[in-house]
Amino acid sequence: MEANLVLLLAAGVLVTAGVYLILDKVLTRILMGVVLLGNGANLLILQAGGAAGSPPIVGRDNEVAGPENADPLAQAMILTAIVISMALTAFILTLIYRQYRYRTADIVEQDAEDAAVATAARSNTSWSAPDHDASDDPETGRMTSEGDSFGPKSFESPVKGANDE
Repeated sequence: MEANLVLLLAAGVLVTAGVYLILDKVLTRILMGVVLLGNGANLLILQAGGAAGSPPIVGRDNEVAGPENADPLAQAMILTAIVISMALTAFILTLIYRQYRYRTADIVEQDAEDAAVATAARSNTSWSAPDHDASDDPETGRMTSEGDSFGPKSFESPVKGANDE
């Protein structure tokens, strides 16, 4: 098998630039990174498919390639990758539009509230415990005599069907 060095270098440059852009905080650069990464992967799959040949149909010969057929698997994988990257591009475009509508900025920033919630979840206070609920004493955080009595009692009793009479 003979590989085209120019196409391999182009695939490497596209993948490298795509990964670099994906690691940025600006959503439009992330979108461009996804597009470049997808195109680089498609070029790499095209090179892995081997040399060009006759159409991948039995009985079709080509004057240049002769009786040797092209590999249809690489073509099918590239077509699938194009559809997936188009769907991912559309999704990222909707995220960019939503971000622009709410913040009029394209940068994904660090959220102070998320950091505070993450810090509180790791603390040893009683109100951040996983078993804390509304029936606990708000001052001490200890369980009260009410226990887990919340919601209607019908939630705790089994539902009677038509045959349970």
